[in-house]
Amino acid sequence: MAGTRPLFLIGFMAAGKTSVGRELARVTGRPFIDLDDEIAKQGEPVAALVARDEPEFRRREAKALAQLIDASTRAIVIATGGGAAAHGDNLTRMRAAGLVVALGVDVDEATRRAEGGPPRPLLASAAELAAKRAPVYRRAHAVVDTTGKTIAQVAAEVHQVEKSAARLPAGTHATFVALGDRTYPVTLDDGLPDGGLVRAALGSASRIAVITDSNVAKHYGTVERSLASTTLSSMGPASELLVELPPGEASKSFAMFERVCNQLIGAGLDRGSAIVALGGGVVGDLAGFVASTLFRGIPVVQIPTTLVAMTDAAIGGKTAIDVPAGKNLVGAFHQPRLVACHTQTLTTLPARERRAGFGELWKYALLDGPDLWRAVAACAAWAAGPEQAAPPCDLRHVIERSIAYKAAIVGRDERERTGQRALLNLGHTVGHAIESASDGALLHGEAVGLGLVAACRVSAALGFPDLEREVVAGLTASGLPSDLSPWLRDDVLARIQVDKKRIGAKLKFLVIREVGACEPVEIDVTDVRRILRPTSST
Repeated sequence: MAGTRPLFLIGFMAAGKTSVGRELARVTGRPFIDLDDEIAKQGEPVAALVARDEPEFRRREAKALAQLIDASTRAIVIATGGGAAAHGDNLTRMRAAGLVVALGVDVDEATRRAEGGPPRPLLASAAELAAKRAPVYRRAHAVVDTTGKTIAQVAAEVHQVEKSAARLPAGTHATFVALGDRTYPVTLDDGLPDGGLVRAALGSASRIAVITDSNVAKHYGTVERSLASTTLSSMGPASELLVELPPGEASKSFAMFERVCNQLIGAGLDRGSAIVALGGGVVGDLAGFVASTLFRGIPVVQIPTTLVAMTDAAIGGKTAIDVPAGKNLVGAFHQPRLVACHTQTLTTLPARERRAGFGELWKYALLDGPDLWRAVAACAAWAAGPEQAAPPCDLRHVIERSIAYKAAIVGRDERERTGQRALLNLGHTVGHAIESASDGALLHGEAVGLGLVAACRVSAALGFPDLEREVVAGLTASGLPSDLSPWLRDDVLARIQVDKKRIGAKLKFLVIREVGACEPVEIDVTDVRRILRPTSST
């Protein structure tokens, strides 16, 4: 992705593409090209052309971009116009030709920056345009937030993405979580895990321990040993570096955390060691929490083997264990060095686990927009089908889009301080309560699906469109439970009160305005209970 290939900067108007591109080109000694300047060479200013004939502008824009790509033989920096990536096959061409980085900016901030500047004919429809183009920008290889940052800071963060891309083997498909010098790739391929990417991410580790569970071990025992032997040290036999957990949510406990830490210390790991988490969300959460605390923090690589883990749990650095009061109430933020997704691991998933993954996919469809909703719907029959059926080709696209959404959100709000990352909790307030109260009877994705039904119900009660019928139909098509009524028990409703997002008597509850437009609202816990079960006591 890097080397001699061009870098393309995309993003909404006034995101700073030209300024950042010039700064990055200056500090790295590369040529810089503004696509709008190339179009203006034909004799008409871009603003005038857009105002006079936007379709003609888009035609010239696509032609100029194609010419730059065809003529590019070195690592130039190219800043595109705000709509370039959203028209025709421009984005596909850019992704194939080089590294594409989107600069993130809120529409209000973009409008403020644009005021008093050069004419922008499309500024009057900024909010509508921003909402329409947001899913397109998220399809960049990385999204770098510009809020509250200088041009030099943004340029430096974009360069960190380039450095991360340069460390990957040639031909690796990746999305990047842009976190400055902690930027890391989320890779996606159709094969099985191997040690190559792990070596690239953890090449300096003195020793590598693989944490997995017994279900995963049945299928990938040889893979685990290959990963465990990925070490620069000859300390002890490789078998000492394998930790096998009992499968299931019960392993996310203080007792298991202590057992794993003692086993790793006993096997000779030190502060120069690292951990590889091979498995689903339970393995990833526990192994990540161990890595965040052992020797006050050691590197971790996540190799998720389930849909839930690939698209959600393994990305973003949230690690946790459960306590009797609820799920994930004890944990830490600890970003991995790499998340490596391999779709072939999905063929060995039990049918129920595969279906459960669609609880998270429907969540992302509601967050991202109609295109992803249709793509998830097209894959729903596979979720409800027989075990060990090969994933449909569209599923890789769905996984990629879900990864891109989470990577973009985490890059803008790593520790849930701006409200952006709270969007990822759609369906989780009630879903976590149901999952905890089920005492293992429901998988995480199944509970999240029911939580989405609850989110629709609360949204409708607050005056937003009622999407419950559509969500129930999607869950049913995926083979997921969709009847919320049996779970509106006192013990479930009581658990909403210990949600991590509760402050006092109020919750930040995610509501759905429409597919692709969700937002947090503040609501009393008692009101949520009343809406979900009108006859319940408060």
